[in-house]
Formats: sequence, structure tokens, C-alpha cells
Amino acid sequence: ITLIIEKTGLKDARQCTDPYITVRVKDLNGTNLTPVQDTPVASRTGDTYAHFNVDIELQKHVEKLTKGAPKERFTSTECFAFMEMAEIKPGPTVTELYKKPTDFKRKKLQLLSKKPFYLHLHQTFHKE
Repeated sequence: ITLIIEKTGLKDARQCTDPYITVRVKDLNGTNLTPVQDTPVASRTGDTYAHFNVDIELQKHVEKLTKGAPKERFTSTECFAFMEMAEIKPGPTVTELYKKPTDFKRKKLQLLSKKPFYLHLHQTFHKE
């Protein structure tokens, strides 16, 4: 799977210093299933978006991911997001952003803001 990380919405994106995204693939116990990957620093920031436009290649085939587990978590110093197995499909994806600290078990999730800020991705699947 290749994730094209397009942009993320943040209240004061322009004020973030060197924003980046960390991609983790976890199982139900919070154990890493693939190596942790960081994006380069955002290519540009506006008032409400940090733009990345970078490809992240997940090092595990989708069929080999544990069923029922949280699949990806994108973390930064500001917020985090995750995807359920049902959300892992080719094409554009928009995921909600949650307040830190990162909660890999998703017990006490709080949206980052009342405003509609999201992480914008595009997923591409590759044959094994």
C-alpha cells in the first residue's frame, strides 16, 4: 500500500515549526507491525493546512494486516489520526484528527477541534 499524504488541517498551521507526520502500523496490542516512518517537513503551510504531498510505502501487504486492529496511525507533535480496516481501500481518504496524547488503544478519543480539520490521503494498492 502506498499512502500519498496530501495535507492536514490545523487551526494555526502557519505557526507550526517544521510540521511532519509519523506513520505507524499497529496491532490490537499497540505493537508495531512495520517500521515507523516519518515524512519530510511539510512543503508549505497556510492558515489552516500543512501540505506534504509525499508518498509513504507501507512495508506490509494489506491481507497480512491483523483483522480488527487499528491499521495506521499518523502522529505529530500536534495531533493524531487512525484508520480502521474498512477504511483501507484504494482512492482518496479523509480521516478525523484527535488531540494528543496519542491513544493507540482508542480508549479516550477527543477531536482536535470543533472545526472540520482532517488528514487528507490517497491510497494506492500494489500487487504482492
